[in-house]
Amino acid sequence: MKAPFSQFLAGQADGLKALIALLGRRYDYVSVLSTDSVGFAARISQRAKSVVNDTMTTERGHVVRVHKDGLYSEAAFNAFDPAHPEATAEALVRALDSQLATLAAAGVEPYETGALEDEPQTLFVEMETERLPEDEDMEALIASLSVISDEAVKRGEGVLDCIASAQSTHISKMFLTARRDLRQSYVYSEGTVAVIAAKDGRNELSHEGVSGRIGPELFAGLKDKLDDALRVSGELLSAGRVEPGEYDIIAAPDIAGLIAHEAFGHGVEMDMFVKDRALGAAYIGKRVGSDNVTMHEGALCAESVTAYAFDDEGTLAGDVIEIDRGILKTGICDALSALRLGVKPTGNGKRQNFEHKVYTRMTNTIFDSGHDKLEDMIASIKKGYLLEGVSSGMEDPKHWGIQCIMSRGYEIVDGKLTGKVVAPVVMTGYVPDLLGSVSMVSGDRAVSGNGGCGKGHKEWVKVADGGPYLKARARLG
Repeated sequence: MKAPFSQFLAGQADGLKALIALLGRRYDYVSVLSTDSVGFAARISQRAKSVVNDTMTTERGHVVRVHKDGLYSEAAFNAFDPAHPEATAEALVRALDSQLATLAAAGVEPYETGALEDEPQTLFVEMETERLPEDEDMEALIASLSVISDEAVKRGEGVLDCIASAQSTHISKMFLTARRDLRQSYVYSEGTVAVIAAKDGRNELSHEGVSGRIGPELFAGLKDKLDDALRVSGELLSAGRVEPGEYDIIAAPDIAGLIAHEAFGHGVEMDMFVKDRALGAAYIGKRVGSDNVTMHEGALCAESVTAYAFDDEGTLAGDVIEIDRGILKTGICDALSALRLGVKPTGNGKRQNFEHKVYTRMTNTIFDSGHDKLEDMIASIKKGYLLEGVSSGMEDPKHWGIQCIMSRGYEIVDGKLTGKVVAPVVMTGYVPDLLGSVSMVSGDRAVSGNGGCGKGHKEWVKVADGGPYLKARARLG
C-alpha cells in the first residue's frame, strides 16, 4: 500500500499558498515547509513498560523562510487558519522584520546571500509500506516485545534484563513557494533488542537492531535478533582487553558505516566550509584514501530510514559520490551554503523539526562495495582483529582526527579466527591514513539506521550508514 499523504496538510495547502502570495509582496523569496508526522515508541523490559505516541521525528507545524536585501529570516508557527491567512501574514512580517532589526541594532555584520532559485516544480510521492504506525495493534506489539524480553532472561546465562523496543513514524512533508508544490509521505521503523548481563562482578550490554523505510511489519524480524544479542552478551562477559598497538583490522559493515559517518560525514558538511571549520575544503580533488575507497552520500543511496524524496529546503534527494577511488570529489550542502560557495545543493538540508534551523546533514553515508571475499580477507591477516558492534564515535573535522569505539574485536592469528574476544575496542587515527590503508573490500554491504546524529551536541536528525567489510590498518587500544 501507499503511505497516504496527510489530509491535514492537504487541507492547509491553499491557505498557505495564499500566505506565500501575501508575503511575496514584501520579500524577494518566500517558502513554507509544513510537516505532519505521527508515530509511536514502545519499550518493554523486565522492570518497566513505556508506550508513547512520540518519536524523534513526530511533529506538526510550519516554518516560513523569506529573503530581502541579501538577508534571510525564518519564523515557525503551528496556529494557522487557511481561510484567513492575512492575520498570520501580519504576525509573521512583524516577527521576520524584528529578526533583521535585532541584528542591525546589535552591530552584527550579516552574511549577505542572494535569493534562492524558484523554478516551477510539482512532486507528489507516497512511498510503499505494508502497515501504518497509526493503525498498529499496540496490544499485540507489546505482547510480542514482552515475549522477547522474557525469553532472554530465561535463556541467557547471567541475563539481568532485556529491553525490547520498537518505534515507527509516518512522515508527511510539504514544501511550497510561489512556483513549487512538493509533497511526500513515507514510513520508517526501527527496533532494538538490548541484553544486560552480569558475571563475576562484571556487567555488560549487548544490542542488536533492525531498521528500514517500511512500517511496523519490520518488527516481525526483531525476535530473530535475540540469538545474536545473547551470544554477544556471553562473549563480552568473558572478553579480554586488547594490547594497545597498530594492527591489521577488518571492519564489519556496521563499523564501516561508523568510519564513513565520522570520517567523511561531518568532515565534508559544507556549511562547515563556509565557516572554515573543516579540513575537507582544502582536499577537494586530492587523494584522501586508497584506490579501494569509494563513498556515496545521499537520500537515494539506500532505501533506509532517511531515504526521502526531497529535503527540508525543497531540494530533490540525490546520490553524491564524495570519494571516487580515493579522490575526494565534493562535499554535501544545504541550499544556503551552496549559494554562498557557488555550488549546487545536494539535498542534505535538514531540520530537527519545523522549529529548528536548517543545517547540512547526512542521510545515507556508505562505502561502496568491492570484489573481495571475507574469508580471503581473514586469511590475509597475520595478527589482527575483526571489529564489530558500534558503541560511539567522534571526529574533528578541523584536523581530521577520528575516534571509533567498538563493542568487541575477534582475534585473527595466522589467517584464522582464534575464538578470543577483546572488548571494548577504541580505534583512533588520522582519517587519510586510515582510509589510505584500505587494501581489501568485500562484495556485499549492509546499511543500518538505528538512532540518530547530533550536530554540536544538539540538532538531532535521522541518519543511516554502512558499507561492506573493509580491511585496513589502524591503531587500537
